[in-house]
Amino acid sequence: MALRRLGKRIVFELEDNLFLIVHLMIAGRFHWKPKGAKIARKYGQAAVDFPNGTLLLTEAGTKKRASINLVRGEAAVNEHDPGGLEVFDSSLEEFRAALKRENHTLKRTLTDPHVFSGIGNAYSDEILHRAQLSPIRLTQQMTDAEVERLFHAVRESLLDWVERLRKERGTGFPEKVTAFRPDMAVHGKYGKPCSICGSPVQRIVHAENETNYCATCQTGGKLLADRSLSRLLKEDWPRTLEELEEIKREAKANG
Repeated sequence: MALRRLGKRIVFELEDNLFLIVHLMIAGRFHWKPKGAKIARKYGQAAVDFPNGTLLLTEAGTKKRASINLVRGEAAVNEHDPGGLEVFDSSLEEFRAALKRENHTLKRTLTDPHVFSGIGNAYSDEILHRAQLSPIRLTQQMTDAEVERLFHAVRESLLDWVERLRKERGTGFPEKVTAFRPDMAVHGKYGKPCSICGSPVQRIVHAENETNYCATCQTGGKLLADRSLSRLLKEDWPRTLEELEEIKREAKANG
């Protein structure tokens, strides 16, 4: 048996030209257990028995989005490939072409599996912080220098985190899998100081996703409007970090 990645999907190469394709989505997790382990009642979704143990698939939460597909042949596997560019296999020119194919925000483009392969919400925040670029910067407005900076930031960030996670895991099975890491620069760090400049990390909340960024490092001190809060505060929405701090001071003074 062999194992490989297809975007965010994990492909198990089995016998007789069979392939098991698993997408863990947000809450899916693998657990390695002794052979014959039973599927847990509450979160258990599937179990795959191997000669030396059992791989359990669990998914927390009420929205079951993880998927398992059993297919035969490479052509059937390729049908599950969103087609995004593998950044480590691409040149700067190929990266630029993919980035600017359509005019969307950097956050949306980086996490679009049809544009780039395997970049999720958490690591897109880390990439943009490293590149010192706003998550709402439009792709077709980017300069050549910004594109090149982003290209290197993607590769450096992902390589850095692969190395960190491999060291943390060692030779054991990775049980504590999470998108929130204490040593991340901005993701999941709302309100905490930026590791570079010390300014409080900000956020934009949209549906179930949260974008974290540093206003000082990435947006020239400008606060990006959060949809729900902007609708609530309207003209009172602070435009800069200085305005935000002034609002906090006034609120504290007024009890």
